Amino acid sequence: MEYTSLGRSGLKVSRLCLGTMNFGPHTDEAKSHSIMDQALEFGINFFDTANVYGWKTGEGITEKIIGNWFTLGAARRDKVVLATKVYGKMGEGVNDRRLSAYHIIRACEDSLRRLQTDRIDLYQMHHIDRETPWDEIWQAMETLVSQGKVLYIGSSNFAGWHITQAQCTARSRHFLGLISEQCLYNLSSRDVEMEILPACRFHGIGVIPYSPLGGGLLAGALEKSQKGRRSSEQIQRLIEKHHKQTKLYEALCKESGEDPANVALAWLLHNPAITAPIIGPRNQEQLSNSIKAVEIVLSDENMVQLNDIWPGPGGEAPEAFAW
Repeated sequence: MEYTSLGRSGLKVSRLCLGTMNFGPHTDEAKSHSIMDQALEFGINFFDTANVYGWKTGEGITEKIIGNWFTLGAARRDKVVLATKVYGKMGEGVNDRRLSAYHIIRACEDSLRRLQTDRIDLYQMHHIDRETPWDEIWQAMETLVSQGKVLYIGSSNFAGWHITQAQCTARSRHFLGLISEQCLYNLSSRDVEMEILPACRFHGIGVIPYSPLGGGLLAGALEKSQKGRRSSEQIQRLIEKHHKQTKLYEALCKESGEDPANVALAWLLHNPAITAPIIGPRNQEQLSNSIKAVEIVLSDENMVQLNDIWPGPGGEAPEAFAW
C-alpha cells in the first residue's frame, strides 16, 4: 500500500480509503469486522463513515459496528485514521441536524460514544449549512479540537466558493480549517474539475472522491448487467444512458488486461489532487480486488483514451464554459 499526506496536513493516509456505508444495511456485523481486519492487513489505515449510515434515524448503526470492532483489541483503534461526519438528521427535534454549534457538539459526543473511542481523527461536515454562520461553526470545531475530541476538520459536498469562504473565516480565526473535501468524482461524473478541484489545490485541501465506480457503471456493468446490484433499475438506466461509452470503456480495459473497476480507481489515483478514493466493498473479495488498483500504471495514451471516452467539463472554470 502507498501512503500520502491528507491535504496540507502532516497526517499520512493510505491511497485507498475504506468506505463503510454498506456496513449494517448490506453487510452484517461479522462480515463487516472481517472486511476491516482484511483492510488493515492490506495496509489500508483510512476508514470513512458517517453518523447517519445505517439509515435508521438517530441509531448510528454503522458507527456502532465500527465501535464494536475497536473493542476486539489488537490496537485496532490506533492503527486507523478514523473519519466520520456530522450534518444529517439524527432525531426528530428541530436542532437534531445541520451545523449549529448545538448540534455539532452533541453529534460529536454521540459519535464518540457509538464508536467507543476518545477522538475522531477527521470530523467532516457532510453538507454545507447555509443557515449557520461560519464563525459559529468554527467556534464549535475549535472547542472540539481544544478538548482533543477532534483532530482535523473536513468537508463534504461543498461548492468551490464554500471551501474558500470556510478557509477565509478559519484563517481570520487563526485556525487550520479544512484539510479535506469529500465529493462525487469519477470518470463518468467530472463536474468537480471546474471549481472544486482548483479550490482544493489552492487551499491545500486533499480530495477524497466517493462513488469512484459511478454506482457500478465503471465496474464492468455491461458484462455483469444481470448480476446483483447491476441488475437494478437504477444501474440499468445508467447503462442505457451511457451504453456506447461503457462499451468502449470495457473494451479498452479488456485490451489492457485490467479490471474496469481498478482502471477507474487508477485513473483517480493518477490525479495529483486526489488523496484517496473511497472504496465501499460489501465483501472481502471486492476489497481484495480493489487493492490491485494502486499498482496500475496508466500511460499517457491510456489517459488520453479514457478522456476521449469519458470527456470532462472542458477544464477549470471559467475556461470550461467561456473564452
